[in-house]
Amino acid sequence: QVQLEESGGGLVQPGGSLRLSCTASGSTLGGYTIGWFHQAPGKEREGVSCIGETGRGTYYRDSARGRFTVSRDNAKNTAYLEINNAKPEDTGVFYCAADTIAIVTPCKPYLFDHWGQGTQVTVSS
Repeated sequence: QVQLEESGGGLVQPGGSLRLSCTASGSTLGGYTIGWFHQAPGKEREGVSCIGETGRGTYYRDSARGRFTVSRDNAKNTAYLEINNAKPEDTGVFYCAADTIAIVTPCKPYLFDHWGQGTQVTVSS
C-alpha cells in the first residue's frame, strides 16, 4: 500500500513561489493518479490539480490555472506542485493523494483513498 509524504511548504511572500513535493513509499508511484488538494482555514478540502499516472493527463481548477504546475517523476516516486505568484488565498494545508483511478477529472477528494499528512503553506508579507 502506498504511503505519501508532502514537503516543501512554508512561509512565502505574496508573488513568491514554492514547490511542493509528494514522495511515495511502500509502493511505486507509477500506476496511481495523483491529486493535490488545498484546505484553507475553516473551509473544505478542494481539488487544485490532478495528474494521471503517465503525466500526460492533467487537470487544474480555474483559480489554479496559470499559477500552479503539476508534474511527476515516477522514477523518483515523487510528484510536484509548483505554486507561482502566490496569493494570500493560497494559505492553507496542501495534501497529496493517490489512487488507481484512470481519470484526472473530476479532481475530487472522495475519489482518493491514499493521503499524505499535508504541508502548511502560508502566504503573507
